[in-house]
Amino acid sequence: MAAAAGLARRGARLSAVALLALLLALLALLAGRGGEGQPGSPPPPPLPLPPGLREELRQRRRDLRRLAAGGGGEATGGLGCGDLRLATGVSLLGWGFTKVVARAALAGGGAVALKSVHGSGREVRQCVERYREPAGCRRLAAYKLLKEVRLLQRLQHPGIVQLHGQCYDNSGDAEIRVTAMLELGSPLEMIQLLQTPWEERFKICLSLVKLLFYLAHSPLGSIALLDFQPRQFVMVDGNLKVTDMDDASTEELSCKEDNDCTLDFPTKSFPLQCSAVGKCKGINEKKNLFNAYRYFFTYLLPHSAPPALRPFLSDILNATGDLRYGINETLKAFEKVLHLYKSGLYLQKRPLLLKDYISLKGFRTVEGEDYKCWPSYSHLGCLLSVHSAEEAAAICNSQSQCQSFIITQQRTWTGRPLASFQSSLTDLIPDANAIVYIKRSASSGKRL
Repeated sequence: MAAAAGLARRGARLSAVALLALLLALLALLAGRGGEGQPGSPPPPPLPLPPGLREELRQRRRDLRRLAAGGGGEATGGLGCGDLRLATGVSLLGWGFTKVVARAALAGGGAVALKSVHGSGREVRQCVERYREPAGCRRLAAYKLLKEVRLLQRLQHPGIVQLHGQCYDNSGDAEIRVTAMLELGSPLEMIQLLQTPWEERFKICLSLVKLLFYLAHSPLGSIALLDFQPRQFVMVDGNLKVTDMDDASTEELSCKEDNDCTLDFPTKSFPLQCSAVGKCKGINEKKNLFNAYRYFFTYLLPHSAPPALRPFLSDILNATGDLRYGINETLKAFEKVLHLYKSGLYLQKRPLLLKDYISLKGFRTVEGEDYKCWPSYSHLGCLLSVHSAEEAAAICNSQSQCQSFIITQQRTWTGRPLASFQSSLTDLIPDANAIVYIKRSASSGKRL
């Protein structure tokens, strides 16, 4: 879950001394007293502080007050400082510019991710270099974590990691101590995703589109994920979730004219309009959507997709890559592809091939290692998602090794069955719920 903190570059490594210091800091949090206070509007730090640092603190307190003033809709209850003190088995998961993330086991069972301020992280170090005020700089970073906690309280969606609780200590010294207790996930590994079946990759992209639709129409207005990269996401029980919200922006860029509203990316720029209220119209939504296109869609959507669906996927890629689609149109396009896929409508006008197979009801083949195909749901053989036995027959015909197949009882997230393809006629065993389909050419001259 190195992704879970916003988390630093893959090649980064901590020295043994720094690693020990981080673990000791986390254990100190667990052993510390900690109040159960709410972080809606923490008190200002003691003065004097450098004017620049005072201004940065003031801005972050203003952001917290604005989020708190929205009221309503936030999650309440959950874990607190008492639960944190009883947690055991603390182990470091990762770290980033602002935060450090650890795993901890709860006394009542289960585990959570613990987020706290990384006192030696880049954000605090750079602040100390500017202002020479370590305590004030750690407080500045704590406000950023408090903002994330507040956002997670207000924003409830399956694509956002769940906040299980928090421990907030503002007992009167120059610093505040915040620990967020979050749903535990695993890192999003793009290389591994590229090796998974297309249906699973489509699920990731569809989940992301649904999340961006929610963020575009959230209770707080349109929200942009400013640090939008795969490392900001985790997988929880096979579902994609954003885990870093501290860099989310709930305000759209202010402007005086259209020239103030150019949306710049490394390879493209998009001119947007300045609205009558002095905001760049739709800039947060479009920023999220283009980032989804360049980090997710281009890699996960087209490869090994069903041939009949590729024109629809190309339309999505082109329209999001040029920002001709907004998030509403993008969601509709994804839902259309999902409907075609689940219903089997994309299989129309295909020759009927199942007639070339003998079906044996009440039997299945002995499970074992067989020929491999890509991308398979099993590393032991060729296990693919199909709409029907007719589609399975077409797949079997397209693979020279395939001699038979069986439609299993396993189902994917779309409800489609998995078909297991075999290269030889292995022993058959009784199974009242199964049907084995064998190529007539393979069964010729053999006793079945």
